[in-house]
Amino acid sequence: STPHAPALTENGMPKERYKLYHLEKAKGGIAMTMIGGSSCVSLDSPSVFGQIDLSTDKVLPWFTQLSDVIHKENCKIICQISHLGRRTTWNDGHWLPIIAPSRVREPAHRGFPKEMDQYDIKRVIADYVLAAKRCRDSGLDGIEILQNGHLPGQFLSPDTNFRSDLYGGTFHNRMRFIRQLYDALRRELNDDIVIGARVEMDSKLHEGLQPDEALEALKIIEADGTIDYFNVNVGRSDTEFMLANYSVPAMFQKLSPWLKLAGYFKSELSLPIIHATRISDIATARHAIRNNLLDLVGMTRAHIADPHLVNKIIEGNEDRIRPCVGAGYCIDRIYGEGEMLCIHNVATTREKTISHIVKPGKKNHKVIVVGGGPTGLEAARVSAERGHNVILIEAAAELGGQIKIASMADVRKDLIGIVSWLEAEMNYLKVDIRLQTFANANYIRKENSMYK
Repeated sequence: STPHAPALTENGMPKERYKLYHLEKAKGGIAMTMIGGSSCVSLDSPSVFGQIDLSTDKVLPWFTQLSDVIHKENCKIICQISHLGRRTTWNDGHWLPIIAPSRVREPAHRGFPKEMDQYDIKRVIADYVLAAKRCRDSGLDGIEILQNGHLPGQFLSPDTNFRSDLYGGTFHNRMRFIRQLYDALRRELNDDIVIGARVEMDSKLHEGLQPDEALEALKIIEADGTIDYFNVNVGRSDTEFMLANYSVPAMFQKLSPWLKLAGYFKSELSLPIIHATRISDIATARHAIRNNLLDLVGMTRAHIADPHLVNKIIEGNEDRIRPCVGAGYCIDRIYGEGEMLCIHNVATTREKTISHIVKPGKKNHKVIVVGGGPTGLEAARVSAERGHNVILIEAAAELGGQIKIASMADVRKDLIGIVSWLEAEMNYLKVDIRLQTFANANYIRKENSMYK
């Protein structure tokens, strides 16, 4: 599960709800959970979408608690650290000026950044080192520097760096900040913890970083010996269009769209490669490993939909994995209503009050569920998991309700995965499904009398 920001922090701290969310994935058999998407290292990089605040020692006890519980489940934990650069706003946090390599506005946040001077560069690198030390001293297994789209990548990309000093102009000058940053981190951390980098293979912008330059940059970083792995992706997060089409593809985009490109980058590099871009099914994950396209498969949204994905494979229940349908409800809520949820797993991020594993009830009952839409199907599923005898009544000739209608649109066709999974669960749990049946009061009374 690669880094993401579920917006579950409290005043920038990963407290109980954040801990329980990642703990569930560790209990579900995952090998490594990567936390803290865009965790902020500096005061002038405030948390604008619920990230962890790594600019203060206040995070230490919370990280220690989190790493302790994750490790008890035989799971590794890595935190992504970042300075947002121009990807933030001035009127948040300490209301400090936005800083960036050059005075170029970001389409999403629209602030005019201050061009960084030499003092800013040294200070920010020092902030990265302090944040990395906080991760190490809390017992985490590694850090991942978010390069693409954020401050390091803004130095590298020709469309965001128009400097004329040693940090701009030529390709190697644009590489200077990244190399100095990674060198400072390696000198401080030695081999105490893993150091990775989230990098772009293609900006998908005509004026941005192209695949050949992106690959050359990674070869230089690899030769420096400062980084342990690359987490490769495509596109940036500057606009909703870029997010939905490239870096976090929505359901209208094809599955695992950049896997072939990731495989090419892997063939050209020696360091381990991680990639997670809508790899939603186990068959694709197996294909990526067997054909040497990746070293580690990231299935981030897949684990949001079903944090027990790995355990189900181990137990031989692969066909019972709740699928991610790419609806984007998880990330849309972060930018809209402030916290991540899953469109069809109500327990995700609500682990304190709702269990992902439905436990049998103390007494069995006969349960009639009226309506075979997604709500009725889920009610029938949970009731059956609790050991009740369930009858599901639907007036139409097939199950699915309005999702059947929604999935008729080509851009929303993957929504049908919700219904398909619930139907399969009905069969597995032996729910009595009665289609083309109208459940009026007399029908219910008759069923009730038969049960008595």
